[in-house]
Amino acid sequence: MHSSTRRQWLMGASLQAAGLGALLWPGAAQALPARALAFPRDHGSHPELRTEWWYITGHVQAQGQPWGFQLTFFRSRVDAAQGLQSAFAAKQLLFAHAAITDVKGQRLRHDQRIARAGFGVAQASEADTRIRLQDWTLERSDVPGSTPGEAPRSRYTTRITGSELGLELQFDSTQPVLLQGQQGLSRKGPEATQASYYYSQPQLAVSGHLTVAGRRMAVEPGTGRAWMDHEWSEALMHPEAQGWDWIGMNLADGSALTAFRLRRADGSALWAGGSWRAPGQAVQVFGAQAVIFTPLRTWTSPHSGARYPVQWRVLTPLGEFEVRALLDNQELDSSGSSGAIYWEGLSDLLDGSGQPVGRGYLEMTGYAKPLRL
Repeated sequence: MHSSTRRQWLMGASLQAAGLGALLWPGAAQALPARALAFPRDHGSHPELRTEWWYITGHVQAQGQPWGFQLTFFRSRVDAAQGLQSAFAAKQLLFAHAAITDVKGQRLRHDQRIARAGFGVAQASEADTRIRLQDWTLERSDVPGSTPGEAPRSRYTTRITGSELGLELQFDSTQPVLLQGQQGLSRKGPEATQASYYYSQPQLAVSGHLTVAGRRMAVEPGTGRAWMDHEWSEALMHPEAQGWDWIGMNLADGSALTAFRLRRADGSALWAGGSWRAPGQAVQVFGAQAVIFTPLRTWTSPHSGARYPVQWRVLTPLGEFEVRALLDNQELDSSGSSGAIYWEGLSDLLDGSGQPVGRGYLEMTGYAKPLRL
């Protein structure tokens, strides 16, 4: 699931890998208060809360072929270091994941970074989205010529260079910000403490270049669509949660679909939710009992041995959909940063009659091993 619990687990694993796991989340979390999100301030970092992420997934055509991509920048507050006076204290950690799915070649390439904030090496602005992690960056600005009297449209720019991949991409919003949950306060479990501030920017127009194995390719105009999530929280993962399943889908008609569930060890749903927004319409928020995930086909990873459902039936208040991975092997091993192994990949969305209606990303965690904070 793309949610506060997902990111907190990834953050916790990262800190354990860095020898700081015992410093994270020493006390009980408090329920987040409902509040109006204010922009551009809330595009920026919120270091007073423990976990935060900026997450972009999408698909494009380049050199006549389809490609998928994902990039995520994370921030984690290390509580036990907050009172330390040393400039070298790891008070905030930043890390990032990036991946490109080669649909034609049936291959996933990915890379990662991690560093403590400070010294010009890693930083996340509180004023707006401006994140630097070594040579990886993500920045937001207002789109020039935005309509007077309306909220400015956003333009995100990222530069990522890895050993086998590169992203030089620009994402322009085509729709207003989508506030998830109750006006941006999104419940993630049966207890009030399990919540996050959460908004999305679906249907982003994509331009720029991809680099794969040293080959730099221009995105073909008008072929790309992306999805951006920004989420920050103090919440803890529910102790019964084994993992989660999540989709974020851009539909061809301009609609946006989010659906997720948290799973118990027996595979039953602990919590679920999501949203739907048609172009020009209000957001429809799904209740915890209104979303049902049913696996249809599985794939077993030769690397981790995990068995992932790569084809799903997802029942929502809008009707029934099917999700099909475009490549079975989209498992990411982030041992060099978060320590986590999870599945995140480009997938098609089909309607109840089996017709393709959209494309986006499916994420699944807790299959390689149970999640433990």
